[in-house]
Amino acid sequence: MHGHVKYWQIIIENLRNAGWNCGSMATTHGKGRPIWVGAAERSDAGGFIVHADQELAAFLELESAIQNRPA
Repeated sequence: MHGHVKYWQIIIENLRNAGWNCGSMATTHGKGRPIWVGAAERSDAGGFIVHADQELAAFLELESAIQNRPA
């Protein structure tokens, strides 16, 4: 990656290098507050969907869920 890399981008790159398909999107809840939704899936490990107030927080939670999944 070139230039200024954000920590959430490093998490995405690491997940993709480990075989995960992942991405994120921003939306708003009913009161207009932003919500970031992160998702990752891999055929041999299932899928995960998380949401948080910030993109970094969503990917940190996603990374944690994947690392703590049952074997």
